[in-house]
Amino acid sequence: MWYKIRICNKYGVTNAYIFNFSRQFLHFLSPSTKAERSRTNFPAKPSNMESCPSVKNILLLDSEGKRVAVKYYCDDWPTNNAKEAFEKSVFSKTQKTNARTEAEIAMFENNIVVYKFVQDLHFFVTGGEDENELILATVLQGFFDAVGLLLRGNVDKKEALENLDLILLCLDEIIDGGIVLETDANVIAGKVASHSLDSGAPLSEQTISQALATAREHLARSLLK
Repeated sequence: MWYKIRICNKYGVTNAYIFNFSRQFLHFLSPSTKAERSRTNFPAKPSNMESCPSVKNILLLDSEGKRVAVKYYCDDWPTNNAKEAFEKSVFSKTQKTNARTEAEIAMFENNIVVYKFVQDLHFFVTGGEDENELILATVLQGFFDAVGLLLRGNVDKKEALENLDLILLCLDEIIDGGIVLETDANVIAGKVASHSLDSGAPLSEQTISQALATAREHLARSLLK
């Protein structure tokens, strides 16, 4: 699959790059000097996961920079105030960029931030300064496309808030503890659609919450057909 990515360096110079790569390649790709780099900002990971792609947070903000759905996977922002300050800063520094036709990448507070906008929603993925930009861009695109599938193409704040549980499930399917699990939008959306609480039980034997979860599962599956 071909991707065109614009990368802005610390001097403000923006360059466009075009890449052709497979999901499998990106999933296992890591910088050649990763073994020599320190990851003190990340939680300790098992030795067999040192080369796994990882992210620090995924943010979904509205057109005013307010939260729609966010997930943090490291301790760089230990308090909620610190998280909100980061979100406000990222939003203010990127809101005037043209990230609607393609993803853009920028360095921010010693982090790589990949972002893309649609309607009144702003999607962000943050990684460490040594993380591979292509992997972060693929995580962003996977999240972006999976949300589009589950919201039936109506990707805006109103639909996102009405289907917030599906969006949060998307995040859980993509990232676990900062480790990238899946980037294929069809796989992510399929797993979210199949997720329910005891969906196999008759409706008469389910609690209200379980019945609602079952109904949502059937609805999500119908949207994917």
